Amino acid sequence: MIYLSFDIEEFDMPKEYGYNIDFQRQIAISREGTIAILDLLKKYSAKATFFSTVVFAQNCPDLIERLLMEGHELASHTYYHSNFEISHLKMSKEALEKQFQTEIKGLRMPRMAEIEANEVKEAGYIYNSSVNPTILPGRYNKLHVSKRIFIEKGLLQIPAAVSPLFRIPLFWLSFHNFPQWFFHFLLKRTMKYRNYATLYFHPWEFTNLHQKEFNFPNYVMRNSGEKMISRFEKLLKFIHQNNWKTGLYQDLK
Repeated sequence: MIYLSFDIEEFDMPKEYGYNIDFQRQIAISREGTIAILDLLKKYSAKATFFSTVVFAQNCPDLIERLLMEGHELASHTYYHSNFEISHLKMSKEALEKQFQTEIKGLRMPRMAEIEANEVKEAGYIYNSSVNPTILPGRYNKLHVSKRIFIEKGLLQIPAAVSPLFRIPLFWLSFHNFPQWFFHFLLKRTMKYRNYATLYFHPWEFTNLHQKEFNFPNYVMRNSGEKMISRFEKLLKFIHQNNWKTGLYQDLK
């Protein structure tokens, strides 16, 4: 089973590189990418989990309603993308549930930030998907974390997919920068050893990131926009060709 997921959020990443992108543009870019994703998933009858901030959901309620109507899962990406307090765990869950009348079972922290399992469980979540069990210089070192799903303090932990050998991450950056055949090769190896893979992306990847003012390094901009849409469509075809099904994080056990 392939578990696709998307972090739908305010596109504030340019601020990390010195550009103060205005709020409406942040939402517009993520909205554009989310529409592209939903269209592709519908075309290939694929299901996915969308981890949304409350801010994005409140500004694009029609997209949240659409993804739920089309059989996808809504989960929490906390309240804001770049401002976090522990109280936001419960607040975001309750806000999403109240507005969209759906049970929120899962959490993913923005930027895969570390969070205590007991805090997540106490806020009412069933699972947490905020761990990338690899090393990403400048971000995190999680080489000690299990590559498989596991239970911690009564909470289901769902790590992002890494390759069986060397823990090569199968996430958005590798998807943009590896030759596509190599990403597919790693995915097939992962499926052979684990029989499931948890992949994650962002809607802004499906928009043109070659904007001078963003000051992004090449490894972030590479294969974004139309190229990303084409690559992701090839991934969906590859999933279909291998007779793999797609599923929701809430169904992982």
